[in-house]
Amino acid sequence: MNYQKAVAYLEGLGAFHKAGASAYHPGLQNIKALDEWLGAPSKELKCIHVAGTNGKGSSSALLAAVLSVAGYRTGLYSSPHLVDMCERIRIDGLPVPRDFVVEFASRLADPSCPVRPSYFEALTAMAFEWFRRSRVDVAIVEVGLGGRLDSTNIISPLLSVITNISLDHTAILGDSLEAIAAEKAGIIKPDVPLVVGHAQQSVRRVFLEAAAAFGPDRPPVIFAEDNPLYAKVEERHEQCLYRGTPWGDVACPLTGSFQHENAATVFNALVQLSTRFDITPQAVKTGFAHVATLSGLTARWMPCTFRGAKFIADTGHNPGAWEHLGPRLERIAAERPLFMVVGFLADKDLEAIVNYMPRAASYRFVTPAGDRARAADDTAAVFAAHGIEGRVCADVDSAIADAAREAAPEGVVFVGGSNFVVSSFLKVLSVENAKSD
Repeated sequence: MNYQKAVAYLEGLGAFHKAGASAYHPGLQNIKALDEWLGAPSKELKCIHVAGTNGKGSSSALLAAVLSVAGYRTGLYSSPHLVDMCERIRIDGLPVPRDFVVEFASRLADPSCPVRPSYFEALTAMAFEWFRRSRVDVAIVEVGLGGRLDSTNIISPLLSVITNISLDHTAILGDSLEAIAAEKAGIIKPDVPLVVGHAQQSVRRVFLEAAAAFGPDRPPVIFAEDNPLYAKVEERHEQCLYRGTPWGDVACPLTGSFQHENAATVFNALVQLSTRFDITPQAVKTGFAHVATLSGLTARWMPCTFRGAKFIADTGHNPGAWEHLGPRLERIAAERPLFMVVGFLADKDLEAIVNYMPRAASYRFVTPAGDRARAADDTAAVFAAHGIEGRVCADVDSAIADAAREAAPEGVVFVGGSNFVVSSFLKVLSVENAKSD
């Protein structure tokens, strides 16, 4: 088995990013059996568990970056990947070696393996085993979907974090904020501190009741938005500057109102972690300032240049994310020509998302890769019904090339709507950059 065959084998187990809901295996029986077969690596790890509808990737990356700079060997398990599967499992920013992926996939394919896991179950077990073998000091473990029945929920973490709740994956998690919050609340443990980011009142009640069920001695739930731990935030030169944090003024390249919420969540989490880890002000400042390099995080309002035009790539793909993206794009469109290259998956609430789309923009609609894709023609029809016209493009490559020609040098091109669209753009960008080098 080589790396390509290993990836094909793992995806053949049922990958959510390929097949959608049919690949989701609710329940912890498989992952528990797999973990036990491997010698229970999950029980040997010190973990931080991060759930939420949006922002959990950025929050996990910030925590991992700070702890790495603080001198701790830090694992990060996140999803989905954008270009290569190894992105999901990192230690101090470095992806898991392909040789280990091949070794682990071969073990799963052996008849002695007690279960046939799903793709996500297999990768979760792989992450735990790689982190144990590498003797990490701490592992940031991001929930894949929901929380209560997610494969990551076999860990006993030092800290639990829930970033926010909005409507996504409603067919699986429930069609109300309260129902989705109840699934996320499944990561709450009896003696583990919980930090919650943004939470509406009805959602707060869900978390408070879930925590209270463990009795009066459970640590109180910390709502970060009640005390964001910064006096004010300034956005300038494509970075946020958080004034007056417990560690001084902290700058971060992750910008936008959504990231302000994530920063508050992470600051509150760091206060809790400071009882167990030596986290200096310099570690916080450096971790935040260099989060992408230190953790491998990418495509969160990511500015770049392609063929002489300014591009912005972002993986926001549900109404909760577009509630924040839309106003930022409107502000750009008011000042400069804006070109939108967007494509969506069929299981996303496009009727809700389109309400946040900037009107004063030139649109190019694409079909994302994969079986879950919404056809570009269908996307164009939904947008047209809301008064937004645009071009249907054959693929992402031609769409971004066309947008770049029209945008350069004064305009801005946004690429997003789906992780698959961003992934296609990043691959083209990588080839372009390699040519220029």
